[in-house]
Amino acid sequence: MGFISSMNTAATGLTAQRLRMDVIANNLANAETLRTTDGGPFRRSEIIFRPITGNDQPTWRSHFVARNLQNGIGQGVRVSEIVEDRTTQPRLVYDPSHPDAIKSGPRAGYVEYPNVHVVEEMVNMTSAARAYEANTVVITTAQQMFQAALGIGQ
Repeated sequence: MGFISSMNTAATGLTAQRLRMDVIANNLANAETLRTTDGGPFRRSEIIFRPITGNDQPTWRSHFVARNLQNGIGQGVRVSEIVEDRTTQPRLVYDPSHPDAIKSGPRAGYVEYPNVHVVEEMVNMTSAARAYEANTVVITTAQQMFQAALGIGQ
Protein backbone atom coordinates (compact mmCIF):
# COMPACT_ATOMS: atom_id res chain seq x y z
CA MET A 1 0.00 0.00 0.00
CA GLY A 2 1.40 3.37 -0.98
CA PHE A 3 1.79 6.50 1.06
CA ILE A 4 -1.23 8.29 -0.40
CA SER A 5 -3.51 5.25 -0.28
CA SER A 6 -2.69 4.56 3.39
CA MET A 7 -3.43 8.19 4.23
CA ASN A 8 -6.74 8.03 2.35
CA THR A 9 -7.75 4.81 4.08
CA ALA A 10 -7.03 6.31 7.50
CA ALA A 11 -8.84 9.52 6.53
CA THR A 12 -12.03 7.57 5.76
CA GLY A 13 -11.78 5.99 9.20
CA LEU A 14 -11.35 9.41 10.81
CA THR A 15 -14.42 10.76 9.04
CA ALA A 16 -16.55 7.73 9.90
CA GLN A 17 -15.53 7.64 13.57
CA ARG A 18 -16.08 11.39 13.96
CA LEU A 19 -19.63 11.01 12.68
CA ARG A 20 -20.10 8.02 14.99
CA MET A 21 -19.03 10.19 17.96
CA ASP A 22 -21.48 12.90 16.89
CA VAL A 23 -24.35 10.40 16.76
CA ILE A 24 -23.42 8.98 20.17
CA ALA A 25 -23.26 12.50 21.61
CA ASN A 26 -26.74 13.16 20.21
CA ASN A 27 -28.00 9.96 21.85
CA LEU A 28 -26.54 11.02 25.19
CA ALA A 29 -27.98 14.53 24.88
CA ASN A 30 -31.45 13.09 24.32
CA ALA A 31 -31.30 10.33 26.95
CA GLU A 32 -34.17 11.96 28.87
CA THR A 33 -36.17 13.42 25.95
CA LEU A 34 -39.74 12.20 26.33
CA ARG A 35 -41.37 14.11 23.47
CA THR A 36 -40.13 14.35 19.91
CA THR A 37 -41.69 15.84 16.81
CA ASP A 38 -42.68 12.30 15.75
CA GLY A 39 -44.43 11.79 19.08
CA GLY A 40 -43.25 9.58 21.88
CA PRO A 41 -39.80 9.28 23.39
CA PHE A 42 -36.50 9.77 21.57
CA ARG A 43 -35.13 6.70 19.81
CA ARG A 44 -31.38 6.17 19.82
CA SER A 45 -29.57 6.29 16.50
CA GLU A 46 -27.01 3.86 15.17
CA ILE A 47 -24.52 4.12 12.32
CA ILE A 48 -24.15 1.47 9.66
CA PHE A 49 -20.65 1.25 8.17
CA ARG A 50 -19.75 -0.43 4.92
CA PRO A 51 -16.42 -0.88 3.16
CA ILE A 52 -15.54 1.33 0.25
CA THR A 53 -15.33 -0.75 -2.92
CA GLY A 54 -13.63 0.00 -6.20
CA ASN A 55 -16.81 1.58 -7.58
CA ASP A 56 -16.95 4.08 -4.69
CA GLN A 57 -13.44 5.37 -5.13
CA PRO A 58 -12.64 8.71 -6.72
CA THR A 59 -10.64 8.60 -9.92
CA TRP A 60 -7.80 10.78 -8.60
CA ARG A 61 -4.37 9.73 -9.81
CA SER A 62 -0.96 11.06 -8.87
CA HIS A 63 0.89 12.81 -11.68
CA PHE A 64 4.24 12.04 -10.03
CA VAL A 65 4.00 8.25 -10.05
CA ALA A 66 3.81 6.11 -13.17
CA ARG A 67 0.28 4.80 -13.81
CA ASN A 68 1.40 1.14 -13.64
CA LEU A 69 2.86 1.71 -10.15
CA GLN A 70 -0.29 3.22 -8.69
CA ASN A 71 -2.49 0.82 -6.78
CA GLY A 72 -5.32 3.32 -6.45
CA ILE A 73 -6.82 5.16 -3.55
CA GLY A 74 -7.01 3.25 -0.27
CA GLN A 75 -10.17 1.31 0.36
CA GLY A 76 -11.37 2.38 3.79
CA VAL A 77 -14.87 2.66 5.22
CA ARG A 78 -17.89 4.88 4.74
CA VAL A 79 -21.10 5.54 6.61
CA SER A 80 -23.86 3.76 4.74
CA GLU A 81 -26.73 5.17 6.79
CA ILE A 82 -27.84 6.42 10.18
CA VAL A 83 -30.84 4.48 11.46
CA GLU A 84 -33.08 4.65 14.50
CA ASP A 85 -32.91 1.67 16.85
CA ARG A 86 -36.42 0.22 16.57
CA THR A 87 -35.54 -3.17 18.08
CA THR A 88 -34.89 -1.95 21.63
CA GLN A 89 -38.06 -1.02 23.48
CA PRO A 90 -38.36 2.23 25.44
CA ARG A 91 -37.58 2.05 29.13
CA LEU A 92 -40.74 1.99 31.27
CA VAL A 93 -40.77 3.86 34.58
CA TYR A 94 -43.81 3.79 36.84
CA ASP A 95 -44.83 7.39 37.61
CA PRO A 96 -48.60 7.87 37.37
CA SER A 97 -48.35 11.57 38.33
CA HIS A 98 -46.13 12.38 35.32
CA PRO A 99 -47.92 14.31 32.53
CA ASP A 100 -46.60 11.84 29.92
CA ALA A 101 -47.76 8.74 31.80
CA ILE A 102 -49.81 6.24 29.82
CA LYS A 103 -53.45 6.84 30.74
CA SER A 104 -55.06 3.43 30.14
CA GLY A 105 -54.34 -0.18 29.34
CA PRO A 106 -51.98 -2.69 30.91
CA ARG A 107 -49.17 -0.11 31.07
CA ALA A 108 -51.26 2.61 32.70
CA GLY A 109 -49.18 4.85 34.94
CA TYR A 110 -45.91 4.06 33.18
CA VAL A 111 -43.82 6.67 31.36
CA GLU A 112 -41.89 5.65 28.26
CA TYR A 113 -38.29 6.90 28.41
CA PRO A 114 -35.82 6.76 25.50
CA ASN A 115 -34.11 3.47 24.72
CA VAL A 116 -30.74 5.12 25.40
CA HIS A 117 -28.54 3.38 27.97
CA VAL A 118 -25.92 5.88 29.12
CA VAL A 119 -23.30 3.29 30.09
CA GLU A 120 -23.59 1.53 26.73
CA GLU A 121 -23.30 4.86 24.91
CA MET A 122 -20.19 5.78 26.91
CA VAL A 123 -18.60 2.43 25.98
CA ASN A 124 -19.45 3.13 22.33
CA MET A 125 -17.95 6.61 22.65
CA THR A 126 -14.73 5.18 24.08
CA SER A 127 -14.57 2.64 21.27
CA ALA A 128 -15.05 5.36 18.64
CA ALA A 129 -12.40 7.54 20.28
CA ARG A 130 -9.89 4.66 20.27
CA ALA A 131 -10.62 3.90 16.61
CA TYR A 132 -10.19 7.60 15.79
CA GLU A 133 -6.90 7.62 17.67
CA ALA A 134 -5.69 4.52 15.81
CA ASN A 135 -6.37 6.21 12.48
CA THR A 136 -4.42 9.31 13.54
CA VAL A 137 -1.49 7.04 14.45
CA VAL A 138 -1.63 5.52 10.96
CA ILE A 139 -1.45 8.98 9.39
CA THR A 140 1.38 10.09 11.68
CA THR A 141 3.36 6.91 11.00
CA ALA A 142 2.88 7.27 7.24
CA GLN A 143 4.18 10.85 7.43
CA GLN A 144 7.21 9.75 9.44
CA MET A 145 7.96 7.00 6.92
CA PHE A 146 7.65 9.47 4.07
CA GLN A 147 10.01 11.90 5.82
CA ALA A 148 12.50 9.08 6.43
CA ALA A 149 12.32 8.08 2.77
CA LEU A 150 13.02 11.66 1.73
CA GLY A 151 15.98 11.72 4.14
CA ILE A 152 17.47 8.63 2.50
CA GLY A 153 17.40 10.36 -0.88
CA GLN A 154 19.53 13.28 0.33
